Amino acid sequence: MGIIDQLIDGARRGVEARRQGVSQAELESRLSARGEDRPFNEALTRPGLSLIAEFKRRSPSRGDIAANADVATQVGAYERGGAAALSVLTDEPHFGGSLEDLRAAREACGLPIIRKDFIVDPYQLYEAAVHGADAVLLIVRALSDDDLAYLYEQARALDLDCLVEVHDAEELERALAVDAEVIGINNRDLDEQQVDIATTFELMPDVPAGKTVVAESGISGRGELEELERVGVDAVLIGGALMDAPDPESKTRELTGFDDATREHHLP
Repeated sequence: MGIIDQLIDGARRGVEARRQGVSQAELESRLSARGEDRPFNEALTRPGLSLIAEFKRRSPSRGDIAANADVATQVGAYERGGAAALSVLTDEPHFGGSLEDLRAAREACGLPIIRKDFIVDPYQLYEAAVHGADAVLLIVRALSDDDLAYLYEQARALDLDCLVEVHDAEELERALAVDAEVIGINNRDLDEQQVDIATTFELMPDVPAGKTVVAESGISGRGELEELERVGVDAVLIGGALMDAPDPESKTRELTGFDDATREHHLP
C-alpha cells in the first residue's frame, strides 16, 4: 500500500471512530452556532500574491517539525505577519493535528481557515463547519470522480469553499470537470513524496482564465514567490518553512512583504 493509500485508509477509519462518538445528525444540529462568515476564496484574490500560512506539527515526509507548537501563538504570528488565510492540519496520526487545533485557530485570529485533511466522507465536511473552518481541501488523487463531485457539491451547500488539489494534467482535467473555482497545484508527488516546484509552472498554461491558483509545497523564499506571481499564481500555501522559523512572524513578513507601511492595505 502506497503512502497516499495509507493516508486515505487512515482517514476512513478515523471518520468511523469519531462517528461512534458524535453522529452526523448531532453535528448538523450544531451548525446554527457557526460564527461570522470569513470568505476563504476572496482572501486569495486580493492584489499581490496571497499567503496561506499553515499550522502543522509534523508530516510523513519530515517527521516532527514543531511537535510542541501552540496553535494560538503560531497563528497569531501569521496574522500579524500579513498572511491572507490559514491552513490547519487536522489529521492526527501523520500530522499531529486535531479538530481542536482548528477550533483554537478560529478563536485566536480573524483570518479565514481551511481544514487540511484527507476528506473522504461528508461527515468530515460537517466536522469542518462546526469546528470553525471556512474551506476544505479536496484531493483529486484521493477521490473518484463521483466522490469528488459529490463532496464538492456538499461542501458548497454548507457554505464551505473548496481548494481542489491536483498534481498532474489528468487530475487538473478532473478538477475542472467539477468547475472548481480554486485549484491547488501540489508540487509534491503524494506517492513518492518528491517535491518539484516545476510542477506548478508546467500546469499553469492549462488552467483556464478566471480560476484562482494556489501553489503548494516546496516554497520557502521570496525569489520563488516572485517567479510564481509572474506566471499568474494567485496564492501560495507554505507550512514547513514557517513552522521551522525561530520567529514565525518575521518569516511571514519576509514572505508577504508586509510591513507597517502596507498594513492599511491588508486590514479589512
